[in-house]
Amino acid sequence: MAKCDVCQKGVHFGIKVSHSHRRSNKQWKPNVKKVKAIVNGSPKTINVCTRCLRSNKVERAM
Repeated sequence: MAKCDVCQKGVHFGIKVSHSHRRSNKQWKPNVKKVKAIVNGSPKTINVCTRCLRSNKVERAM
């Protein structure tokens, strides 16, 4: 499951095109980490993308 619980960022689909212009399906997944964070005052393990971790949208639990 590559989906951020904070910003709902998920998988993007597209077409990979090679040098010879042969086309095949491709998917780009966000960089999601399992993080122990404080949710509603209690620590909980959630899936968070690294963009949300860098921008301090998540309060980490120690």
